[in-house]
Amino acid sequence: MALIKSCRGFTPEIPKNCWLADNATIIGDVKMGENCSIWFNAVVRGDVNSIRLGDNVNIQDGAVLHCTYEKTKTILGNNVSVGHNALVHGCTVKDNVLIGMGAIVMDNCEIEENCIIAAGAVLLEGTKVESGSIYAGVPAKKVKDLSPEMFKGEVQRIAKNYRMYASWFEE
Repeated sequence: MALIKSCRGFTPEIPKNCWLADNATIIGDVKMGENCSIWFNAVVRGDVNSIRLGDNVNIQDGAVLHCTYEKTKTILGNNVSVGHNALVHGCTVKDNVLIGMGAIVMDNCEIEENCIIAAGAVLLEGTKVESGSIYAGVPAKKVKDLSPEMFKGEVQRIAKNYRMYASWFEE
């Protein structure tokens, strides 16, 4: 069973239709939307500030969501996929975003809807990612516009697949 822990008077709010891996950790001021999944060794740590997840969000294996005490919250919209071992910290991510494996998104970043943050990319503090963009590199910069094919084939496909994968583990 996942580790779900209260902190500073806040207990995570997790709808019944969300799936949590046995060793996922969810702490404190966390509110999850419908049909979310938190995967193996992922940490969603709302101890120092709030974390909000929209519907159909997947936090993949080893990823960490956190924020900064009294400064930044972490807010993810609907249909957001956070790749394996990514770090998402004190930022806002709008709907239909794929954050690639090992990417780092720092405080006060804002990722508009329909974007891809490439695997290994580092969004420096305060980076604004405009809608329909693909960002890559260290530090991350816009490399191109997100095509309709890439949106359907990556952003939508991964969000949909993770809902299916979670169903394989339901008891």
